[in-house]
Amino acid sequence: MSRTKEELKKIAIEAIDAYRDEIIALGDSIESEPELGFKELKTAEKFQKALDRLGISYESGVAVTGVVAALKGKESKIRLAVMGDLDAAVSREHPKADPETGAAHCCGHNAQIACLLGVARAMKHTGILEELSGDVVLMAVPAEEYLETDYRRQLRESGKIKALGGKQEFIRLGVMDGIDMMVMQHSYPTEEETASAVKGEACTVESGFISKKVQYIGKDVHAGNFPHLGINSLNAASVGLVAVNAQRETFQDKDCVQVHSVMTKGGELVNTIPADVRIETQIRAANAEAIKDADFKVTRAFQAGGDAVGAKTVITDFPGYMPSVEYPEMAGVMYGNLAALLGEENVSLIPGKRGSGSSGQADIQAIMPAIQARIGGGAGALHTKNYRLTDKETAYISAAKVLTMTVIDLLAEGAETGIDIKNASRPPYTKERYLKEWLKL
Repeated sequence: MSRTKEELKKIAIEAIDAYRDEIIALGDSIESEPELGFKELKTAEKFQKALDRLGISYESGVAVTGVVAALKGKESKIRLAVMGDLDAAVSREHPKADPETGAAHCCGHNAQIACLLGVARAMKHTGILEELSGDVVLMAVPAEEYLETDYRRQLRESGKIKALGGKQEFIRLGVMDGIDMMVMQHSYPTEEETASAVKGEACTVESGFISKKVQYIGKDVHAGNFPHLGINSLNAASVGLVAVNAQRETFQDKDCVQVHSVMTKGGELVNTIPADVRIETQIRAANAEAIKDADFKVTRAFQAGGDAVGAKTVITDFPGYMPSVEYPEMAGVMYGNLAALLGEENVSLIPGKRGSGSSGQADIQAIMPAIQARIGGGAGALHTKNYRLTDKETAYISAAKVLTMTVIDLLAEGAETGIDIKNASRPPYTKERYLKEWLKL
């Protein structure tokens, strides 16, 4: 006789509790050796060894460093992906930063991989899989943080990747073919100086973005003797950045447009007119049309900088992550499990609530129902030297339980809930349209 969802959840929670030391140890070990996108060799190996200890087979080297492990249910009515990110961000002053690369887990991705191990343990050797009418596909995904675009361009030129983000590359490679929906979670700050009564959010809506590199090519001459013979690329960049700022009043509040830039090269010598100046910028907005409009204006502004002083302007565009798509039915399932585990007074579900960041999970949402919950346990601001996990019970263990409970809700009892969500969902893109129109592949 089949057990109820609540009975299966109880078994899963007990299995995760019994395995808590191993889950926490994996998360802490990953934190101690942070790696950047498409370079997560140690991190992937640690996850693979953890799967080996559970007797779970997997495919490694997916999109360079990714790991995919498919767990078969008694039926395959729904194939559900559970994702976690392998990479770190950059924060050179972080106390646990890699001294050479500046990589640091100041975004909590180490908790995502630890959480994946918790889901794996709950599914394996408990009999739960034998009562699910769907498959669970664990995916440790590289390169969530949109960093080191020059390095990723080299990977692309060598044929190792074509998309610059890990989830984008999973879509391109066909890893998501046959997958019906995806769930994941992300840590966020709720403790100590960032104390919050809300320990879990079922979902937030995030902006999409595109990335641009701008190079101004001028003419270098001695700045003291012959400045009139040079073309100052630093002046071109200064004009370009001012022109970008002049566009801001044309952006509408409803579109949540943000443009942020960093100068990655500003010249060679103080007494030489700068001839090679480079800027990297990202344009975020709540919808694709607003991104397109802002992109046109920002491109025009940067071009104006070069035109003003006679420098050559070279602009290279990279497709970033798409704006989020909401799937209310999935959010409802996630909210129910957050409330059951953390207490209804400690969780929230606010349709349309907008976060300030961007995430590759939105690209998954573009082609299938998917959700990324936010679960607390961190302190300090994300992506800074101050971020750390101070409540590991929440960040590692509760997160693993919430995802596992959601898996059970979607796939148990004939996978009726998962099937209903799949049938009711209307993703805005097919894979083919996404590759062509967004990734330009």
